[in-house]
Amino acid sequence: MTFRRGNIEGQIQHIPKEVKWCKKCVVSNQRPRIIFDKDGVCSGCKNTEYKNNEIDWEQREKELVDLLDKHRSSDGSWDVIVPSSGGKDSGFVAHQLRYKYGMNPLTVTWSPLQYTDIGFQNFQSCINAGFTNLLCTPNGKLQRKLARLSFEELGDAFHVFVLGQISYPFQMALKLGIKLVFYGENGEAEYAGDPEYADKPYKPSSEWVKQHFKGLTFRELLDYGLKNKEYLSEDDYSESDLMFYEPPTTEQLDKVGIVGKHFYSYYHKWSPQENYYYCVEHTGFKPNSERSEGTYSKYSSLDDKMDGFHYYMRYIKFGLGRCLEEAAHEVRDGHIIREEGVALMRRYEGEFPEKYFKDFLGYLDISEDHFWEVVDSWRPKHLWKQTNKGWQLKHPIE
Repeated sequence: MTFRRGNIEGQIQHIPKEVKWCKKCVVSNQRPRIIFDKDGVCSGCKNTEYKNNEIDWEQREKELVDLLDKHRSSDGSWDVIVPSSGGKDSGFVAHQLRYKYGMNPLTVTWSPLQYTDIGFQNFQSCINAGFTNLLCTPNGKLQRKLARLSFEELGDAFHVFVLGQISYPFQMALKLGIKLVFYGENGEAEYAGDPEYADKPYKPSSEWVKQHFKGLTFRELLDYGLKNKEYLSEDDYSESDLMFYEPPTTEQLDKVGIVGKHFYSYYHKWSPQENYYYCVEHTGFKPNSERSEGTYSKYSSLDDKMDGFHYYMRYIKFGLGRCLEEAAHEVRDGHIIREEGVALMRRYEGEFPEKYFKDFLGYLDISEDHFWEVVDSWRPKHLWKQTNKGWQLKHPIE
Protein backbone atom coordinates (compact mmCIF):
# COMPACT_ATOMS: atom_id res chain seq x y z
CA MET A 1 0.00 0.00 0.00
CA THR A 2 1.51 3.31 -1.11
CA PHE A 3 1.75 5.99 1.58
CA ARG A 4 -0.12 9.20 0.85
CA ARG A 5 0.03 12.14 3.18
CA GLY A 6 -2.48 14.91 3.63
CA ASN A 7 -1.92 18.61 3.23
CA ILE A 8 -1.91 19.96 6.76
CA GLU A 9 1.66 21.34 6.99
CA GLY A 10 0.89 25.05 6.84
CA GLN A 11 4.28 26.57 6.13
CA ILE A 12 5.55 24.56 3.16
CA GLN A 13 2.86 25.95 0.86
CA HIS A 14 4.42 29.42 0.99
CA ILE A 15 7.94 28.45 -0.06
CA PRO A 16 9.10 30.11 -3.34
CA LYS A 17 9.87 27.81 -6.26
CA GLU A 18 12.94 29.77 -7.38
CA VAL A 19 15.88 29.01 -5.08
CA LYS A 20 18.13 31.90 -4.05
CA TRP A 21 21.08 31.84 -1.63
CA CYS A 22 22.02 34.73 0.64
CA LYS A 23 24.98 36.72 -0.66
CA LYS A 24 26.47 37.09 2.83
CA CYS A 25 25.76 33.84 4.70
CA VAL A 26 24.78 30.30 3.69
CA VAL A 27 20.98 30.24 4.02
CA SER A 28 18.51 30.15 1.13
CA ASN A 29 15.06 31.60 0.57
CA GLN A 30 13.60 28.14 1.23
CA ARG A 31 13.59 28.78 4.97
CA PRO A 32 10.02 29.48 6.11
CA ARG A 33 9.28 33.18 6.71
CA ILE A 34 12.70 34.41 5.54
CA ILE A 35 12.97 37.71 3.68
CA PHE A 36 15.65 38.77 1.19
CA ASP A 37 16.35 42.43 0.39
CA LYS A 38 16.97 43.82 -3.10
CA ASP A 39 20.69 43.04 -2.78
CA GLY A 40 20.08 39.35 -2.06
CA VAL A 41 20.85 39.57 1.68
CA CYS A 42 18.68 37.59 4.12
CA SER A 43 16.82 38.90 7.14
CA GLY A 44 19.21 37.02 9.45
CA CYS A 45 22.20 38.95 8.13
CA LYS A 46 20.27 42.22 8.24
CA ASN A 47 19.38 41.54 11.86
CA THR A 48 23.04 40.87 12.69
CA GLU A 49 24.05 44.18 11.09
CA TYR A 50 21.41 45.89 13.20
CA LYS A 51 22.64 44.16 16.39
CA ASN A 52 26.26 45.07 15.69
CA ASN A 53 25.77 48.68 14.63
CA GLU A 54 22.59 50.14 16.04
CA ILE A 55 21.62 48.52 19.34
CA ASP A 56 22.78 50.11 22.58
CA TRP A 57 23.38 46.96 24.62
CA GLU A 58 23.93 48.89 27.84
CA GLN A 59 20.49 50.40 27.42
CA ARG A 60 19.05 46.96 26.67
CA GLU A 61 20.54 45.65 29.91
CA LYS A 62 18.86 48.51 31.79
CA GLU A 63 15.57 47.43 30.20
CA LEU A 64 16.26 43.88 31.40
CA VAL A 65 16.95 45.01 34.96
CA ASP A 66 13.76 47.10 34.97
CA LEU A 67 11.77 44.08 33.76
CA LEU A 68 13.32 41.78 36.34
CA ASP A 69 12.79 44.29 39.14
CA LYS A 70 9.12 44.44 38.19
CA HIS A 71 8.78 40.67 38.64
CA ARG A 72 11.36 40.00 41.35
CA SER A 73 9.91 38.28 44.40
CA SER A 74 10.54 39.80 47.82
CA ASP A 75 10.37 36.51 49.73
CA GLY A 76 12.65 34.30 47.62
CA SER A 77 9.78 32.50 45.86
CA TRP A 78 10.07 31.63 42.17
CA ASP A 79 9.70 34.71 40.00
CA VAL A 80 10.70 33.51 36.53
CA ILE A 81 10.35 30.26 34.61
CA VAL A 82 13.17 29.17 32.30
CA PRO A 83 12.42 26.29 29.93
CA SER A 84 15.68 24.36 30.13
CA SER A 85 17.12 21.18 28.69
CA GLY A 86 20.43 21.73 30.49
CA GLY A 87 22.00 22.67 27.16
CA LYS A 88 24.36 25.56 26.58
CA ASP A 89 21.71 28.16 25.72
CA SER A 90 19.04 27.57 28.35
CA GLY A 91 21.74 26.88 30.93
CA PHE A 92 23.29 30.25 30.12
CA VAL A 93 19.98 32.05 30.55
CA ALA A 94 19.07 30.35 33.83
CA HIS A 95 22.53 30.87 35.34
CA GLN A 96 22.67 34.54 34.34
CA LEU A 97 19.22 35.26 35.74
CA ARG A 98 20.05 33.64 39.06
CA TYR A 99 23.68 34.52 39.68
CA LYS A 100 24.09 37.81 37.83
CA TYR A 101 20.67 39.37 38.33
CA GLY A 102 19.52 37.76 41.58
CA MET A 103 16.30 36.22 40.30
CA ASN A 104 14.77 32.98 41.56
CA PRO A 105 14.27 30.89 38.41
CA LEU A 106 12.35 27.65 38.26
CA THR A 107 13.64 25.57 35.37
CA VAL A 108 11.09 23.37 33.63
CA THR A 109 11.84 20.64 31.11
CA TRP A 110 9.66 18.90 28.55
CA SER A 111 11.37 15.55 28.12
CA PRO A 112 13.11 14.70 24.86
CA LEU A 113 11.66 11.78 22.92
CA GLN A 114 14.65 9.65 23.94
CA TYR A 115 17.50 11.06 26.02
CA THR A 116 21.07 10.62 24.88
CA ASP A 117 23.61 9.80 27.59
CA ILE A 118 25.39 13.14 27.18
CA GLY A 119 22.07 15.00 27.10
CA PHE A 120 20.89 13.55 30.41
CA GLN A 121 24.32 14.13 31.95
CA ASN A 122 24.22 17.83 31.01
CA PHE A 123 20.64 18.08 32.26
CA GLN A 124 21.70 16.77 35.69
CA SER A 125 24.81 18.96 35.73
CA CYS A 126 22.75 22.08 35.15
CA ILE A 127 20.41 21.21 38.02
CA ASN A 128 23.44 20.58 40.23
CA ALA A 129 24.69 24.07 39.39
CA GLY A 130 21.94 25.42 41.63
CA PHE A 131 18.45 25.03 40.21
CA THR A 132 15.14 23.46 41.10
CA ASN A 133 13.68 21.67 38.08
CA LEU A 134 10.35 20.20 37.04
CA LEU A 135 10.72 17.48 34.40
CA CYS A 136 7.57 16.47 32.53
CA THR A 137 7.61 13.15 30.71
CA PRO A 138 4.37 12.73 28.76
CA ASN A 139 2.30 9.58 28.23
CA GLY A 140 4.79 7.40 26.33
CA LYS A 141 2.23 5.43 24.34
CA LEU A 142 0.54 8.57 23.09
CA GLN A 143 3.80 10.47 22.53
CA ARG A 144 5.19 7.81 20.19
CA LYS A 145 2.01 7.72 18.12
CA LEU A 146 1.92 11.50 17.92
CA ALA A 147 5.55 11.47 16.84
CA ARG A 148 4.71 9.03 14.04
CA LEU A 149 1.73 11.16 13.03
CA SER A 150 3.95 14.26 12.97
CA PHE A 151 6.62 12.46 10.95
CA GLU A 152 4.13 11.34 8.34
CA GLU A 153 1.91 14.43 8.10
CA LEU A 154 4.25 17.29 9.07
CA GLY A 155 7.57 15.81 7.98
CA ASP A 156 8.93 16.18 11.50
CA ALA A 157 8.56 13.63 14.32
CA PHE A 158 10.24 16.17 16.59
CA HIS A 159 7.17 18.39 16.33
CA VAL A 160 5.64 16.76 19.43
CA PHE A 161 8.64 17.98 21.42
CA VAL A 162 8.14 21.52 20.11
CA LEU A 163 4.50 21.46 21.18
CA GLY A 164 5.37 20.61 24.77
CA GLN A 165 8.54 22.69 24.89
CA ILE A 166 6.43 25.79 24.30
CA SER A 167 3.14 24.82 25.95
CA TYR A 168 4.28 23.13 29.17
CA PRO A 169 6.21 26.13 30.60
CA PHE A 170 3.20 28.40 30.16
CA GLN A 171 0.81 25.89 31.66
CA MET A 172 3.08 25.76 34.71
CA ALA A 173 3.44 29.53 34.81
CA LEU A 174 -0.33 29.83 34.86
CA LYS A 175 -0.74 27.23 37.61
CA LEU A 176 2.04 28.69 39.79
CA GLY A 177 1.21 32.35 39.19
CA ILE A 178 4.63 33.16 37.70
CA LYS A 179 4.23 35.97 35.19
CA LEU A 180 7.65 35.90 33.52
CA VAL A 181 8.82 33.12 31.16
CA PHE A 182 12.30 33.51 29.66
CA TYR A 183 13.57 31.63 26.63
CA GLY A 184 17.01 32.02 25.07
CA GLU A 185 17.16 33.30 21.53
CA ASN A 186 14.44 34.58 19.27
CA GLY A 187 14.76 32.05 16.48
CA GLU A 188 13.05 34.29 13.92
CA ALA A 189 15.72 36.92 14.52
CA GLU A 190 18.78 34.73 15.01
CA TYR A 191 18.09 32.17 12.26
CA ALA A 192 16.62 34.38 9.54
CA GLY A 193 12.87 34.20 9.97
CA ASP A 194 10.08 36.75 10.07
CA PRO A 195 11.62 40.14 10.99
CA GLU A 196 8.32 41.44 12.42
CA TYR A 197 9.30 40.23 15.90
CA ALA A 198 13.07 40.39 15.41
CA ASP A 199 13.47 43.48 17.57
CA LYS A 200 10.83 42.91 20.20
CA PRO A 201 11.43 41.58 23.72
CA TYR A 202 8.75 38.91 23.57
CA LYS A 203 6.48 37.04 21.16
CA PRO A 204 2.77 36.92 22.02
CA SER A 205 0.89 33.65 21.98
CA SER A 206 -1.11 34.80 18.96
CA GLU A 207 1.98 34.14 16.82
CA TRP A 208 2.86 30.66 18.07
CA VAL A 209 0.69 28.61 15.71
CA LYS A 210 2.14 30.30 12.64
CA GLN A 211 5.76 30.45 13.75
CA HIS A 212 6.18 27.33 15.91
CA PHE A 213 3.34 24.90 15.23
CA LYS A 214 3.50 24.73 11.40
CA GLY A 215 0.22 26.50 10.94
CA LEU A 216 -2.12 24.22 12.88
CA THR A 217 -3.09 23.76 16.50
CA PHE A 218 -2.46 20.61 18.48
CA ARG A 219 -6.19 19.77 18.47
CA GLU A 220 -6.29 20.07 14.69
CA LEU A 221 -3.32 17.71 14.43
CA LEU A 222 -4.87 15.23 16.87
CA ASP A 223 -8.27 15.30 15.16
CA TYR A 224 -6.62 14.64 11.81
CA GLY A 225 -4.79 11.66 13.26
CA LEU A 226 -7.91 10.19 14.85
CA LYS A 227 -9.77 10.41 11.54
CA ASN A 228 -7.01 9.18 9.26
CA LYS A 229 -4.62 6.90 11.18
CA GLU A 230 -5.59 3.41 12.24
CA TYR A 231 -2.80 3.30 14.84
CA LEU A 232 -4.23 6.27 16.82
CA SER A 233 -7.47 6.16 18.81
CA GLU A 234 -9.13 7.85 21.77
CA ASP A 235 -8.30 4.76 23.84
CA ASP A 236 -4.64 5.85 23.78
CA TYR A 237 -5.13 8.77 26.16
CA SER A 238 -7.34 10.60 28.60
CA GLU A 239 -8.02 14.32 28.40
CA SER A 240 -5.47 15.02 31.15
CA ASP A 241 -2.71 13.55 28.94
CA LEU A 242 -3.31 16.31 26.39
CA MET A 243 -2.98 19.30 28.67
CA PHE A 244 0.68 20.08 28.15
CA TYR A 245 0.60 19.75 24.36
CA GLU A 246 -1.35 22.96 23.93
CA PRO A 247 -0.63 26.36 25.48
CA PRO A 248 -3.07 28.32 27.61
CA THR A 249 -5.33 30.61 25.64
CA THR A 250 -4.39 34.23 25.09
CA GLU A 251 -7.28 35.19 27.35
CA GLN A 252 -5.96 32.98 30.17
CA LEU A 253 -2.47 34.45 29.85
CA ASP A 254 -3.73 38.02 29.66
CA LYS A 255 -5.84 37.53 32.77
CA VAL A 256 -2.76 36.89 34.94
CA GLY A 257 -0.44 39.25 33.07
CA ILE A 258 1.74 36.78 31.12
CA VAL A 259 2.54 38.58 27.87
CA GLY A 260 4.34 35.80 25.97
CA LYS A 261 7.76 34.30 25.32
CA HIS A 262 10.46 36.68 26.57
CA PHE A 263 13.81 36.37 24.76
CA TYR A 264 17.13 36.82 26.50
CA SER A 265 18.67 37.55 23.08
CA TYR A 266 16.74 40.84 22.97
CA TYR A 267 18.60 42.08 26.05
CA HIS A 268 21.95 40.34 25.58
CA LYS A 269 23.89 40.02 22.32
CA TRP A 270 23.43 36.37 21.42
CA SER A 271 26.36 34.09 20.58
CA PRO A 272 25.89 30.30 20.74
CA GLN A 273 29.64 29.77 20.84
CA GLU A 274 30.09 32.10 23.81
CA ASN A 275 27.14 30.47 25.58
CA TYR A 276 28.94 27.15 25.22
CA TYR A 277 32.13 28.44 26.87
CA TYR A 278 30.09 30.08 29.64
CA CYS A 279 28.25 26.86 30.49
CA VAL A 280 31.40 24.75 30.42
CA GLU A 281 32.64 26.98 33.21
CA HIS A 282 29.45 27.59 35.18
CA THR A 283 27.03 24.68 34.72
CA GLY A 284 29.35 21.75 34.05
CA PHE A 285 28.23 21.44 30.44
CA LYS A 286 30.17 18.92 28.36
CA PRO A 287 30.27 18.62 24.58
CA ASN A 288 29.88 15.31 22.82
CA SER A 289 32.96 13.20 22.20
CA GLU A 290 32.27 13.31 18.46
CA ARG A 291 30.68 15.77 16.07
CA SER A 292 26.93 15.57 15.54
CA GLU A 293 25.84 13.89 12.31
CA GLY A 294 24.96 16.42 9.67
CA THR A 295 27.23 19.14 11.01
CA TYR A 296 30.71 19.90 12.34
CA SER A 297 30.05 20.92 15.96
CA LYS A 298 29.99 18.88 19.16
CA TYR A 299 27.92 21.08 21.47
CA SER A 300 24.53 21.87 19.89
CA SER A 301 21.26 19.92 20.24
CA LEU A 302 22.75 16.98 22.11
CA ASP A 303 19.74 15.94 24.20
CA ASP A 304 17.63 13.73 21.97
CA LYS A 305 18.40 10.64 19.90
CA MET A 306 15.68 11.76 17.48
CA ASP A 307 17.08 15.26 17.01
CA GLY A 308 19.10 14.38 13.91
CA PHE A 309 15.95 13.35 12.05
CA HIS A 310 14.40 16.77 12.66
CA TYR A 311 17.29 18.36 10.78
CA TYR A 312 17.41 15.62 8.16
CA MET A 313 13.74 16.09 7.34
CA ARG A 314 14.23 19.84 7.16
CA TYR A 315 16.93 19.12 4.58
CA ILE A 316 14.46 17.01 2.61
CA LYS A 317 11.64 19.56 2.83
CA PHE A 318 13.61 22.78 2.37
CA GLY A 319 17.11 21.80 1.26
CA LEU A 320 18.43 23.23 4.55
CA GLY A 321 19.90 20.83 7.10
CA ARG A 322 21.80 20.90 10.36
CA CYS A 323 25.14 22.27 9.16
CA LEU A 324 23.38 25.28 7.67
CA GLU A 325 22.01 26.29 11.08
CA GLU A 326 25.44 26.59 12.66
CA ALA A 327 27.46 27.74 9.67
CA ALA A 328 25.08 30.59 8.87
CA HIS A 329 25.17 31.89 12.44
CA GLU A 330 28.95 31.64 12.67
CA VAL A 331 29.36 33.49 9.36
CA ARG A 332 27.13 36.27 10.67
CA ASP A 333 29.01 36.32 13.98
CA GLY A 334 32.33 36.68 12.16
CA HIS A 335 33.74 33.38 13.43
CA ILE A 336 34.15 32.02 9.89
CA ILE A 337 33.91 33.53 6.41
CA ARG A 338 31.26 32.59 3.86
CA GLU A 339 33.68 30.46 1.83
CA GLU A 340 34.39 28.37 4.93
CA GLY A 341 30.66 28.05 5.55
CA VAL A 342 30.11 26.84 1.99
CA ALA A 343 32.93 24.29 2.35
CA LEU A 344 31.41 22.98 5.59
CA MET A 345 27.99 22.76 3.94
CA ARG A 346 29.38 20.76 1.03
CA ARG A 347 31.06 18.36 3.43
CA TYR A 348 28.40 17.79 6.08
CA GLU A 349 25.03 19.17 4.93
CA GLY A 350 22.40 16.47 4.45
CA GLU A 351 24.43 13.69 6.07
CA PHE A 352 22.09 10.90 7.13
CA PRO A 353 21.79 10.43 10.95
CA GLU A 354 22.70 6.74 10.94
CA LYS A 355 23.70 6.41 14.59
CA TYR A 356 20.16 6.35 16.00
CA PHE A 357 18.28 5.18 12.90
CA LYS A 358 17.14 1.89 14.48
CA ASP A 359 16.09 3.77 17.62
CA PHE A 360 14.02 6.10 15.45
CA LEU A 361 12.31 3.27 13.60
CA GLY A 362 11.59 1.47 16.88
CA TYR A 363 10.25 4.58 18.57
CA LEU A 364 7.81 5.26 15.76
CA ASP A 365 7.08 1.53 15.24
CA ILE A 366 7.66 1.74 11.48
CA SER A 367 9.68 -0.25 8.95
CA GLU A 368 12.65 1.07 7.05
CA ASP A 369 10.65 0.86 3.81
CA HIS A 370 7.90 3.01 5.30
CA PHE A 371 10.49 5.48 6.56
CA TRP A 372 11.87 6.06 3.07
CA GLU A 373 8.40 6.16 1.57
CA VAL A 374 7.51 9.02 3.90
CA VAL A 375 10.85 10.77 3.32
CA ASP A 376 10.48 10.68 -0.45
CA SER A 377 6.90 11.96 -0.23
CA TRP A 378 8.30 15.19 1.23
CA ARG A 379 10.83 15.97 -1.54
CA PRO A 380 9.63 19.12 -3.37
CA LYS A 381 9.94 18.81 -7.13
CA HIS A 382 11.59 22.22 -7.46
CA LEU A 383 14.38 21.12 -5.06
CA TRP A 384 15.09 17.47 -5.86
CA LYS A 385 15.91 15.36 -8.91
CA GLN A 386 16.46 11.62 -9.15
CA THR A 387 19.59 10.54 -11.01
CA ASN A 388 21.51 7.30 -11.49
CA LYS A 389 23.39 8.31 -8.33
CA GLY A 390 20.19 8.72 -6.34
CA TRP A 391 18.40 11.85 -5.17
CA GLN A 392 20.28 15.12 -5.62
CA LEU A 393 19.49 18.76 -4.92
CA LYS A 394 18.85 20.77 -8.08
CA HIS A 395 20.21 23.97 -6.57
CA PRO A 396 23.04 23.30 -4.08
CA ILE A 397 24.75 26.24 -2.41
CA GLU A 398 26.91 28.31 -4.75
